[in-house]
Amino acid sequence: MPDPQESASAAVSDHASSRPDFSGLRILAIHAHPDDESSKGAASMAYYAEHGVRVMVLSCTGGERGSILNAGVEENPRSHWDLPGLRHQEMANARRALGVEHRWLGFMDSGLPEGDPLPPLPWGSFATLPLERAAAPVVRLVRDFKPHVLLSYDENGGYPHPDHIMSHKVSLEAWDAAGDASRYPEAGEPWQPLKLYYDRAFNVDRFKALHEALTERGIPSPYAERLAQWAESEPEGAPPVSRHRTTTQIRCAEFFDRRDAALTAHVSQVDPSGFFFAVPREVQQQVWPWEDYTLVESRVETTTPEDDFAAGVDYAPERETAGARASERGAERR
Repeated sequence: MPDPQESASAAVSDHASSRPDFSGLRILAIHAHPDDESSKGAASMAYYAEHGVRVMVLSCTGGERGSILNAGVEENPRSHWDLPGLRHQEMANARRALGVEHRWLGFMDSGLPEGDPLPPLPWGSFATLPLERAAAPVVRLVRDFKPHVLLSYDENGGYPHPDHIMSHKVSLEAWDAAGDASRYPEAGEPWQPLKLYYDRAFNVDRFKALHEALTERGIPSPYAERLAQWAESEPEGAPPVSRHRTTTQIRCAEFFDRRDAALTAHVSQVDPSGFFFAVPREVQQQVWPWEDYTLVESRVETTTPEDDFAAGVDYAPERETAGARASERGAERR
């Protein structure tokens, strides 16, 4: 009988060897805080970047009000007197690990309010801003970078953090407005993105599959308590997060190592012995070698389920332009 791990490794190798060329395609992933890009869709972004796509991550805030979630960093004095600076450096390291481009939107982290009743959000923080003020620089970036594909969160923010919900709102505003010359006229020439996706990092089907795989192998599951809570709180066992169904699975198991490298780059936020690394990578590659998304809107014809953000997108003219520019640069150097 063939070894399951060897079969999984062979499948990953076969997929990696296919070497598609997506040159000319551009993807913009809009996230609330530094580290969100590494825990939500990181392997997908690394996969596309490796195969010729210009992938840009937008961090809406600097994560200034985040807590230190890795006890090992408590001993680092900088984590106490310059957490914003530390998180900027972490983001730079994560960007390099994934091979993507990055921009800061520059708004202030709203923090995660706690208590009953919840306290008001800090004045001037991202989630308190008028929508047009918060969305204007996103529209400008869309018109400047000209992405074919936008990646964002659903209306619950993936989970209900106020900055995640605001990230969803500004993403939808940019999707609707960036191609309309009458809106945000000061933000540059119109550009119309073609496909909008919601990330499904909290896909309960994935959690269940990994939980069952770990249980079968006699490995403690980090999902047992969470799945039990969901089953108790929801009649059908669905999580109190996204109600959207998965339409798109990007097979990117060979890039899980880059995802993990990006995660560990966020040393103040990610414990290398914690939840994100509780499932052996080879088990993840075998059981769930994808990252999951919902195609929310499309301005091109495509059918679901799909396995490629580029499905239906004609980016060949963009590829030719990119190749011509590369040739010109080469001629200049000669």
